[in-house]
Amino acid sequence: MTARIERVVTSGVVEIDDAEHKVENNTWIVGDDEEVIVVDPARDADKILEKVGEREVLAVICTHGLPDHVGAAIEVAARDEAVIALHPKDKRLWRQTWEETWPDIEMEDEGLFAVADVELEVLTTPGITQGGVSLYCEALGAVFTGKSLQADGPGRLGGEYPALADQLTAIGERLFTLPHGTRVLPAHGEESTIGDLEPQFDGWLSGSLTGGDEQHRESPLVDGTGASGITLKLDDE
Repeated sequence: MTARIERVVTSGVVEIDDAEHKVENNTWIVGDDEEVIVVDPARDADKILEKVGEREVLAVICTHGLPDHVGAAIEVAARDEAVIALHPKDKRLWRQTWEETWPDIEMEDEGLFAVADVELEVLTTPGITQGGVSLYCEALGAVFTGKSLQADGPGRLGGEYPALADQLTAIGERLFTLPHGTRVLPAHGEESTIGDLEPQFDGWLSGSLTGGDEQHRESPLVDGTGASGITLKLDDE
């Protein structure tokens, strides 16, 4: 096997309902010395393409349509005329960042992307957005979880869980059924493993994430656009 995984970290500010949140984003590059797929192209296309180097970008895959996940998608894809993939339920969210374009591929559950000598399988993991997905690479023992699951637990949006019940269902049914040694590679923060995180699941289900406040469970995103009011500031490095 020649395929490998590389990480590019960018930083900046996301504004959510007039409140600013400083964040660092992971962009993941999967491939070999000839070709790559870029996962979650955040903010800085030049930095991402510098890491890619002379390798061909086959596809740009966005695990969510949120601005800090798609902010560099067009420029990264344009260099090699690569396709951009997004789940259709996040297309309207995509248009908040890119008003005049649509992604090339509408991802579906269990869809496959091939690069080098490995495949990435699409796992639908809604919650943060209705069109959220994760990408499982069995050959490399890794799953790219976007905002769905991070090293400190389920991801949040501006400190909140937009649809926690959906998110926990997706984590339990799609992610925690993977082998325990699987690396969890999120869109924010450091990596973990399925085996490290799965023992915490019962606590999350019993309310440890919200202190028993069920209100968080009753506010699903509507058509993937409940995150309206989110803007990305690109000038903060």
